Amino acid sequence: MTSSGSSITTKMVMVFLLSISSLVLAASAGNFYQDFDLTWGDGRAKILNNGQLLTLSLDKTSGSGFKSNKEYLFGKIDMQLKLVPGNSAGTVTAYYLSSLGSAHDEIDFEFLGNLSGDPYILHTNVFTQGKGNREQQFYLWFDPTKDFHTYSILWNPQSIIFSVDGTPIREFKNLESKGVPFPKNQPMWIYSSLWNADDWATRGGLVKTDWSQAPFTASYRNFNAQACIWSSGSSSCSSNNSSANSWLTESLDATGQERIKWVQKNYMIYNYCTDIKRFPQGLPPECSLA
Repeated sequence: MTSSGSSITTKMVMVFLLSISSLVLAASAGNFYQDFDLTWGDGRAKILNNGQLLTLSLDKTSGSGFKSNKEYLFGKIDMQLKLVPGNSAGTVTAYYLSSLGSAHDEIDFEFLGNLSGDPYILHTNVFTQGKGNREQQFYLWFDPTKDFHTYSILWNPQSIIFSVDGTPIREFKNLESKGVPFPKNQPMWIYSSLWNADDWATRGGLVKTDWSQAPFTASYRNFNAQACIWSSGSSSCSSNNSSANSWLTESLDATGQERIKWVQKNYMIYNYCTDIKRFPQGLPPECSLA
């Protein structure tokens, strides 16, 4: 799916590595007790199986959520999720990276629930300096409630690649040289939450949450991060192990480009880059540059 970039790209990454003094490279094969804090939900978020499983629940009183205990500036982040089964209409399971503040950066997976038998919608977005409006939405080619599936974010100086079970579905390239902002300076936390959004999540809010089906539960396992951890006490974002660093120069190869075309042809249901009515003054510049 991916390959190392050109020598120019490699040089760019090396300049980046040499210029950052507050990062340390780490590979983390997760234990939820070690990697995350349960941040809200009054007991509705649970870590089970000696730290190998995490569940979030939603009822009429509250949803729940968790947050990483580390910040990352670039990384390859994998998480396996099994989504709310049955009638999940009105619910949203969000799994994303985000920095803090009004000018924050953010990389989003959001799973919009639906009536039993109707497909989930996978909603993606990228925020740079507080500005989003870069939504792409997809159906999945499997039932995400029957088993665990791997949802991945590759974020390096060249691009952001969203993948599902190793298949790329979306790429947001670094086009700063063309005037398009790219997330590269703000470290981000990993967040996830399960919450009620029946004012918009399913058919634009027409279908409401059926609280007789509560509690709604989503499950997580096999968190893995190859990433640069933001830490003021560390000295570099480099390693003697070149294979451990390979994600820093990873990009889509020919096979990956064909897969992303296949997904977008067959499963994409919304693309901001084709929504002319939404952008009457012209589509965002990355839509033509990418």
